[in-house]
Amino acid sequence: MATPTSLVGIELELDIGPVAHGGHCVARHLGRVVFVRHAIPGERVRARVTEGHDDSRFLRADAVTVLRRSADRVEPPCPYSGPGRCGGCDFQHVSLPRQRLLLADVVREQLERLAGVSWPVEVEPVPGDTGGLRWRTRVGFVAAPSGQPGLHKHRSHDIIAVDDCRIGSASLPDVTPALAAGAKEALAVISSTGESVVVTDRATAPVITEAAAGRSWQVHAGDFWQVHPGAADALVAAVVEGVRPAAGERCWDLYAGAGMFAGVLAERVGGDGAVIAVESHRRTARSAAHNLAEMPQVRVVAEPVDRFVRSRIAQGRLDVVVLDPPRAGAGAAVVRGIVARSPRVIAYVACDPAALARDLATLKTFGYELVSLRAFDLFPMTAHLECVAICKQPSDGCLNQGR
Repeated sequence: MATPTSLVGIELELDIGPVAHGGHCVARHLGRVVFVRHAIPGERVRARVTEGHDDSRFLRADAVTVLRRSADRVEPPCPYSGPGRCGGCDFQHVSLPRQRLLLADVVREQLERLAGVSWPVEVEPVPGDTGGLRWRTRVGFVAAPSGQPGLHKHRSHDIIAVDDCRIGSASLPDVTPALAAGAKEALAVISSTGESVVVTDRATAPVITEAAAGRSWQVHAGDFWQVHPGAADALVAAVVEGVRPAAGERCWDLYAGAGMFAGVLAERVGGDGAVIAVESHRRTARSAAHNLAEMPQVRVVAEPVDRFVRSRIAQGRLDVVVLDPPRAGAGAAVVRGIVARSPRVIAYVACDPAALARDLATLKTFGYELVSLRAFDLFPMTAHLECVAICKQPSDGCLNQGR
């Protein structure tokens, strides 16, 4: 069998088609799909192949010359953005309004293709947005060959020295001393209450205080917390509006993290209600238990969600479910465990539209229909966003208004 010939480095003239999930656009060359970064739908570009060989099903490429320019193309605000440079941002070459339209296109396409749902999508900015820059409150750096703080190139172990990450908060602490002292990586953190810390070992990270939903939350600096300063309050508001928890109801908060959604649910269901918060990361679960200690109606369970939904603890009446799974989604087993308890409403907080669509398809097979969806631009300049999908059973008298 002949050895495949690498096509890396060759240049192709391409007409750029629609945006795709993952921060690139789709083009075709001699019948083969080419996923092109640094382009905009409708442009014609000269693209340099970065991955693929002569018998690959598809190629990856970077647009290196724009032959027909989109009106939405702008000069990237960061000098490290572009072909062969930092891989942290996907859309710095695109105007911010068009970025949000591209993200909306991705969500719509994933819902239609994977869930069979047609739904109007608008990607909303959140409070605290400053032109898509200076929003990130946590940035992980590694040491560049020069010893300076660096970030990885796209789909590469190569590192580029970066003197200033333009999407990082201007208040982030300097990680240079930590990297110079030999740390393999250094996480720069600035909390919403102004605490500043550099984390070189997530296992021993200090506890910091975050503020959201009208109260304070204790969380280890190396554990999960939303990185956009406007994210937590925007997501809480969307969830509460969608599920409308009532006094006395029984709720689950799955993938509960430090307990933010559980705390908000507990306030609304009151002492006659009950909330079970499920978090598999034991240290984070301990943070949730600490944060919610004054709420006797809350029980924190430190175990994987797929195990919890099959457990004896999960039996009994259930009215409201909020789940905020990792990027891979909840999966069919978790969805089946949820619908087995027949909650009246489910709020799915999703950081990946493909995973959301797959889980919505599973919910649909059990009679739950999408009744609202909000999408938020929590990661400007990148291909990532967050959605809050609300699902109910048709027996509640809810119609799928997106159809």
